[in-house]
Amino acid sequence: MSDPNEFGSQYFEKILNMVDVGVHLVNQEGTTVFYNDKMAEIDGLARKQVLHKNIFHVYPSLTHETSTLAKVLQTGQEVPEKIQTYVNVTGKRITTINRTYPLFDNSQLTGALEVAKDITSIVQLHDQILDLRHQLYQAKQKDGKKTGAARYHFSDLIGESPAFLEAVSTAKKASRTSSPVFICGATGTGKELFAQSMHNASVRRNHPFIAQNCAAVPGDLMEGIMFGTTRGAFTGAVDRAGLFEQASGGTLFLDEINSLDLLLQAKLLRVLQDGIVRRIGGTTEQQVNVRIVAAMNMEPQEALDKGILRHDLFFRLNVVNLQLPPLLRRHEDIPLLAQHFIEKFNPMFGMKIMGMAPSAMQRFMAYAWPGNVRELGHAIESAFNMIEPEEEIIEDHYLPANLREAPCPVPAPALRKPDLTAFPAGKLTDRMKQMEREAIVDALKRHGYNISLAAQALGIKRQALQYKLNRYGIARKP
Repeated sequence: MSDPNEFGSQYFEKILNMVDVGVHLVNQEGTTVFYNDKMAEIDGLARKQVLHKNIFHVYPSLTHETSTLAKVLQTGQEVPEKIQTYVNVTGKRITTINRTYPLFDNSQLTGALEVAKDITSIVQLHDQILDLRHQLYQAKQKDGKKTGAARYHFSDLIGESPAFLEAVSTAKKASRTSSPVFICGATGTGKELFAQSMHNASVRRNHPFIAQNCAAVPGDLMEGIMFGTTRGAFTGAVDRAGLFEQASGGTLFLDEINSLDLLLQAKLLRVLQDGIVRRIGGTTEQQVNVRIVAAMNMEPQEALDKGILRHDLFFRLNVVNLQLPPLLRRHEDIPLLAQHFIEKFNPMFGMKIMGMAPSAMQRFMAYAWPGNVRELGHAIESAFNMIEPEEEIIEDHYLPANLREAPCPVPAPALRKPDLTAFPAGKLTDRMKQMEREAIVDALKRHGYNISLAAQALGIKRQALQYKLNRYGIARKP
C-alpha cells in the first residue's frame, strides 16, 4: 500500500486535488501515501513535507488518543464528524472538522482516509469575539457602568393583534422573576427582541445580557464556549471564562437550543439544576447566578419526537412558555410594522417616504410572509433602494419581485363619490361632516373594519381615524 497509485489512477488523483476539502490517506503504519493540494493548503505545508512521512512526525502535537487517523487504525471504526486542533511541524495551530474512515482489502485493515474542512479562521474569529466581549464586560465593571448588552425594551415591540399582545403580556409577567423561559417562534418573529425586553424589564437589567446561537458554532467547540476552558485542557486551550461566567448576574439567551449535542444538553441540565459550572480541564467549580432564556424555531413536540431535544432539559427550561405568533396570524399589524420600517429607513436613506400606495399595501396583506417581521423589514428596505429620490409613496413596482409576482386579490373599488343630492339642505360644514362620515364608514366596510387599513386608504393616521370614529359615534365592528 506504499504506492498511492494502488488507490486509483492519475485521473482519480487529479480529481482529489480539485475538491475543496482536505484529503489525507495513510497506510496501516500511519505513513502518508496521498495528501491533496487542499490539505497542504490547510496545514500550510508542502506536499513533499508530508508524503511518505509518519503522521506523528508531521503533527508532533498529536498522540494516539488525539489523532483521528491513529484512532481509526487502532479500532478499524469510522470516526464521525469531529473537531481536531493540532500544531503542525512548523508550529502553526490548525483547527479542522474531520471525518475519518477505515480502508479494508478483503476484510484486512490496510489504511485510513481522512476528509477535513478547515475552520481555523472561524475558530480564531470566535475566540477574538469571546475575548473582546469579556474584556468589555470587565472594563465596564471596573468603571461601574451598566454591563447589559440588551438594546430593546417592551416599548420597541410593535403590534396590536390579540395573539401578539398576549405574548407581550406573558413576557412582561415573566420579567418579574428569574425563572427559565422557553420561547417558541418561527424565524423572524423576534425571539431575541422579546428576550432583551424581558432582561431590561427585570432586576437583572444592569448585568450582562449575552446571546448565543447554538447552531452557529460546531458542537465540539460549544462546550468550551459555554462552560469555559483551562490552559492545557487540549491543544491551544487558554484560560477563558465561558458564557455562564460572563453572564453571571444577568441573562443568557440560547437560541436554537435544539442544535446542541445531546451530551452537552445533559451537562447544561446539571448547571441549570445546581447553578455550578466547571471549565473544561478545570478542577474547581464555580457558582453562577444566570437566568436562562432558551428559544427555537420549531415546535417542541417535533424536536422531542425527533430525539434532538432532551425531555428532561425541555421540562426544566419550559417553566414559562412564550409562543410568538407568525405574521400570518397578525395581519392587522402589517400596516403598523410597514410604517415603523418606513420611519426607520427614512433617515438612513436620507428620504421622506410618507407611506405605501393602497395597491402595494394590498400586496403586503395578501402575502404569506414566511420570513415574518424580518422579511417585511427587508421588503421595505428593498423598496427604499428602488424608489426614485423625489417620490414619497412606495408603489407596487418598487416592491421585491416575490411580492410583485405573488397572487393578489382584485383591488377594491375606488372610494365612491358621495351623492350630494342625498344630503339635506344645511350649512356647508354640516354637509362636509356628513360626507366625511360617509367616507369613513365606506372605508371601514371595504377593509373589513380593520382600522389600520381604513386609515391607510383614507390617507390619515390611525390615531386620527380613531378620534373621528369617537367623534361621529361610528361602531368599530359591524
